[in-house]
Amino acid sequence: MVFFSAELFESPRFDSLYYYRRCTPIPAVISALKRSDEEEHQISCSRDHVSMKRRGVMLQIASSAFFLPLTISPAFAVAETNASETFRVYTDEANKFEISIPQDWQIGQAEPNGFKSITAFYPEETSTYNVSVAITGLGPDFTRMESFGKVEAFAETLVSGLDRSWQKPAGVTAKLVDSRSSKGFYYIEYTLQNPGEARKHLYSAIGMATNGWYNRLYTVTGQCTDGESAEQSSKIQKAVKSFKFI
Repeated sequence: MVFFSAELFESPRFDSLYYYRRCTPIPAVISALKRSDEEEHQISCSRDHVSMKRRGVMLQIASSAFFLPLTISPAFAVAETNASETFRVYTDEANKFEISIPQDWQIGQAEPNGFKSITAFYPEETSTYNVSVAITGLGPDFTRMESFGKVEAFAETLVSGLDRSWQKPAGVTAKLVDSRSSKGFYYIEYTLQNPGEARKHLYSAIGMATNGWYNRLYTVTGQCTDGESAEQSSKIQKAVKSFKFI
């Protein structure tokens, strides 16, 4: 004989399955409860799966900050000869984006290291400032930036994932400066500082687009150190903000 407690009959979950006053056979009630447990388990597993994929993508976004400065392939480097204007527009027809970069900067392809592609923009002389565009493939669960949550939570998760100041000995210190959302992009400003090194300022624009087969995440990151001039910092910010899809 199977007995049920009064709490079970009073629970909303039981009422939503079968109302006991209608004398539904006990085996049917047990079966319904089991199906409900299985459905809840499947939903939970699905949410965990999406959460794991979200964390994986966030890890890739965070890791893109450490590709700067990038290893540039000389075969892809392009030198500009016409310096009549301060900025020029670089268009990538294959990856469907364009960005305004300083007229005298070069263009190169970096080693992907898990990304679909990384395009770097940098001055000819040795420097600590540059801009890069990293492209990451996404699954069908991610259809817009809000799939990662609101921009404030997204930025906090991204920067906290980079911070290692709590380690002993202390690692890189990461601090969030600002975050905002505009026209489908998340804009994030933050700093990174390794012990004994100059602090880096990073400006990122993160957006999502499709190539017709799958969604892709574009992470545009510009960086400069505290020692750089206000003019160079302004150039980097302008380049990052100019990024758009075509």
